Amino acid sequence: MVFDHGGRVVANAYERHEQIYPNPGWVEHDPIEIWENTKRVVRDGLADGGVEASQLDAIGITNQRETTIVWDRETGKPVHNALVWQDRRTTDRVEELQEAGKAEEIREKTGLEADAYFSATKTEWLLDNAEPLKMRSSRGGDLRDRAREGELLMGTVDSWLVYNLTGNHVTDVTNASRTMLYNIRELAWDDELLAEFDVPEEMVPEVRPSSDEAYYGHTDADGFLGEEIPVAGALGDQQAALFGQICFDAGDAKNTYGTGSFYLMNTGTEAVESDHGLLTTIGFQLSGEPVQYALEGSIFITGAAIEWLEDVDLINNAAQTAELARSVDSTDGVYMVPAFTGLGAPHWDGRARGTIVGMTRGTRKEHIVRAALESIAYQTRDVAEAMEADSGVETTSLRVDGGAVKNDFLCQLQSDILQTTIERPEVDETTALGAAYAAGLAVGYWDTVDELRDNWQVDREFTPEKTEAAVDELYDRWGDAVERSLDWAREE
Repeated sequence: MVFDHGGRVVANAYERHEQIYPNPGWVEHDPIEIWENTKRVVRDGLADGGVEASQLDAIGITNQRETTIVWDRETGKPVHNALVWQDRRTTDRVEELQEAGKAEEIREKTGLEADAYFSATKTEWLLDNAEPLKMRSSRGGDLRDRAREGELLMGTVDSWLVYNLTGNHVTDVTNASRTMLYNIRELAWDDELLAEFDVPEEMVPEVRPSSDEAYYGHTDADGFLGEEIPVAGALGDQQAALFGQICFDAGDAKNTYGTGSFYLMNTGTEAVESDHGLLTTIGFQLSGEPVQYALEGSIFITGAAIEWLEDVDLINNAAQTAELARSVDSTDGVYMVPAFTGLGAPHWDGRARGTIVGMTRGTRKEHIVRAALESIAYQTRDVAEAMEADSGVETTSLRVDGGAVKNDFLCQLQSDILQTTIERPEVDETTALGAAYAAGLAVGYWDTVDELRDNWQVDREFTPEKTEAAVDELYDRWGDAVERSLDWAREE
């Protein structure tokens, strides 16, 4: 996506890449395909907007955060597919950590739950298992030996893209904070955690501010763009949305509805510990300024539940969901818990699995579709209540973004279930916008964050139409449905 000084979309292009499911609970992506698609959408986007590469002031990157890649420093070739944030193959390893009493130490240092969601156990798995499954190195040698000798690099997808764009091995603080290897209070890779997962420090990237006046590097003038353009900003997708939603002050909150949903509240320069199943994470950092922290509720499956409805032919496309859901007054008691890859905040059960309960002979696809949409709103309320309990701040309005918020029915449903105002901005692709803002601030395209505040405009507000009592009754039953989904996948 290309943005102008007013934060307006000038051009965009979009490409889906393959989702690879080698085993139940395993999810992979092809890093080479991601890089090739990235080059394609950049070229197509520029062409779509009639923009020359020479007109670009800066490039910013945003990415799905915990997805992990290990690659050869010299050849740039991955040793295996990327392990996606949804991948659950390391659940056994996480349970070992929990049984050994190490979860609390991990939480204190990283702000994260010990979970297969994060990059640490994914990197460990790749170093232990990748080479027999994927291409053998022409130079041979054990992966761990090669990693210790500095021949292999690891990173999240931002790091992989920066490497391919500039040749440099860097990441930003927000992505580093999602690896379960980075101490968010000391702002450094943690020696004890690196040792726990046997990840050599030689293979982790240099950590930089999210908006970096020193730049991560420049694109190659002889490369696919034909220009030297500064790559100057990166943020993990949810932190990018926080930034794009102008949540610059403590107490500001947003929820992004994508594959999963991610509810973040800026807590300022204080790393607030959670007692209610939330994550403490880094929100963003500008050059020369202290880190801003956030509380986060990570919901693994929301938009992906809509994709599942399409996969099993209950709908033809996502736009159909509102029409089908409106065609019935309720779900007739049906609840869907879309725990396809376990449950995240505030439950944290990697062995939970997708569940539909309450069906009768009278249940139709319209009821299931509506239940899928309601599950998105209920999961968000689970997190909102935990957020209020941890922060002591009552939610009076919530800024929303992501593909699913184009659905007016869902936005109204969310307002009813939360009993709060939902604010949808004019530019709903705030994840990309936040990355653009970070890069633009670094190169002086925008001088201050106050200029960005002026760009933010509300498209529509949604206010509650149902009574609190009616909603509470439905929400109480949701808790019963969640209970039935827990600890299901014992044999995987």
